Amino acid sequence: MRVLGLDPGSERTGWGCVELDATGPVRVASGVLVLGHGPLPERLARLDAGLDRLFAEHQPDACATEGLFHHRNVRSALLLGHARGVCLLVSARHQVPVAEYAPATVKRAIAGHGAADKEQVCAMVASLLRFEPGALLDETDALAVALCHLEAERPLRLSE
Repeated sequence: MRVLGLDPGSERTGWGCVELDATGPVRVASGVLVLGHGPLPERLARLDAGLDRLFAEHQPDACATEGLFHHRNVRSALLLGHARGVCLLVSARHQVPVAEYAPATVKRAIAGHGAADKEQVCAMVASLLRFEPGALLDETDALAVALCHLEAERPLRLSE
């Protein structure tokens, strides 16, 4: 199974493609789509085009993202909702099912507890997938949600 994990944002969206092989989860590719600071419709169009390329190139069997359950800042939540909508739209266009996970569920699957901070999750993802993450945590957040989906589909005992 190949999963494309997404960490949507209105200025940058992290993505990570993972799959299972005989030894466990493997990072296929990952990165960050930098959308910039221009008008929102233009950023969303860049997100649409970038995701379309990723889905076509990596041919995922599933897409996984964190669900938007609550947010302190209404404006930020609205911007995030727009980006998430584009992610859902592109997934539907490519006929790829989407799974959504609560942030605490992702943290629990990767780090063993739902209160893990971003640095702990980043370190565990880097260790599990044997790669050196970049400076932006959006990439490792996306890989974490993809790993969480693999764990949900077939328990991998990631955090042990």
